[in-house]
Formats: sequence, structure tokens, C-alpha cells
Amino acid sequence: MIKFYTLFSSSSGNSTLISTGETNILVDAGVSMARLNVALKDVGISPNELDGILITHEHRDHIYGAGALSRKYNIPLYASEKTLSETVKIVGDVYEHNLRSVQAKKHFEIREFVICPFSIPHDAVSPMGYSVFYNDKKYTVATDIGHISDSLLKSLCKSDTILLESNHDIKMLNEGSYPYYLKKRILSDVGHLSNDKASWLVTQLAKWGTKNIILGHLSKENNTYEKAYEASYSMLTKNGFEVDKDVNLKIALPNSTVEVI
Repeated sequence: MIKFYTLFSSSSGNSTLISTGETNILVDAGVSMARLNVALKDVGISPNELDGILITHEHRDHIYGAGALSRKYNIPLYASEKTLSETVKIVGDVYEHNLRSVQAKKHFEIREFVICPFSIPHDAVSPMGYSVFYNDKKYTVATDIGHISDSLLKSLCKSDTILLESNHDIKMLNEGSYPYYLKKRILSDVGHLSNDKASWLVTQLAKWGTKNIILGHLSKENNTYEKAYEASYSMLTKNGFEVDKDVNLKIALPNSTVEVI
């Protein structure tokens, strides 16, 4: 049985665990090693049991603990070549044999898992999301998305379970205290996905059979759990889906584990 856990999900730190019990991978490690170790212990996993860390991009809220984990527990880091290069500048040197360069649309394997990276539109050097395949099911992590393209939609569709960005409420962002340049960045095509855009994408994925949807990477300043959930809930119901029956909809919490079995 596979388990999908969001350990941390916010603008302050992100990490997701996908586990069969025999094979265990993290997607991102954006908080300290100490906090990650506590979160892993809470779900019954030792860091010694990690088989790899998939890095989406080099922003600190996705890589902060990756270097320390890799050095202490001899864990490989997987990312695009450019992302790996930028990552080690921030988290420190990692053993050369643990730097594993991967490419978008090129499948690779970590023990029981087949993994397909895909490009995402974000303001980083070479950002990617990841789909993990196991027993004919697809588990996907897709945060930090500036806009929805046809290519991205194709990469996400037919996921059984997905962690998807629902970063901000547009009105809260526009009326909030962020400086203009930061608002402009967040709203740009390489920024972050709003609740409205996420709700449209959620509905398209549900039409393609996605059963478990976790909304994540919520902004503390420019969003609320209620607004993010309501946007997707409303769009799903308007399109004929019964939430908690046809589709399971959850919110990933900043510092608490959310589990999907």
C-alpha cells in the first residue's frame, strides 16, 4: 500500500513523502533537517530509510534541509542539472555520487517507483514537478506554478493523487501589504497559481479521473484555508462532482502532516 503525506506546505517550507514502506522518497526538503526528522518519525519513517529527495527548484522553501539530510544519511538528490548547481550554492556541498541529474519527460527509477519529471512555469533556473508511478497509479506534486499550459495539463492529467498549488486569493493579494513588485511577480506567468486558477485546474483533473486532491503552498498573508477550499469545492460541485464521494479534497497544512492512503 502506498502512502502520500504532505509534511510541510507553505511559503515557509515544503516537503512531501511518498512511501510504500519499502521505498521512501521526499519531494523537496524545505525546512531544517531537525524538523524533517521529527515529521518523518511521526509517520514511522527513519531518515536512514529515505531512497532519494526529488528537488523541484532551488528556492529555499524547497531545499533548506536537503544538503544536511544528504550529507548525514547519504541520500541522493534528484533535480535538473541547473537546479542541482544552484542548490549546492545554497545548501552546501553534497557528495558527488549523490547529485543525480534528471530531465523533464525522461523517466527514471528509484527502487519500486518510476518517476517522470515535467517542466513547470516558475521563476527558477529549471523548475520541475514530479509524477511517481506505482502499481499503475500516478502520484503527482505540482506547486509553484505561474500559469496553466497545455503541456502542464497533459503532465498532470490522470493522476490518482495530486498535491496542487492554490497559493493566493487575488483580491487579498491586490489589497494586501506586499510591495507592488512582489505582487507583480506572484501574479506573473512564472509566479504562483491563484485559488481561481487552481479551482479550474482541479475540475479538469477530476474530469480525467483524479480522486485525491490536496491544495497546498497556501500563502499565509494572501490566502486562507477557507478561501482556497471553497474555490475548488464550488467549482467541483458546479461541474457535477460530489466532494468526499467522487473526489476527496483536502488542504495541506503548513506544519502538520496530511495523509492520503
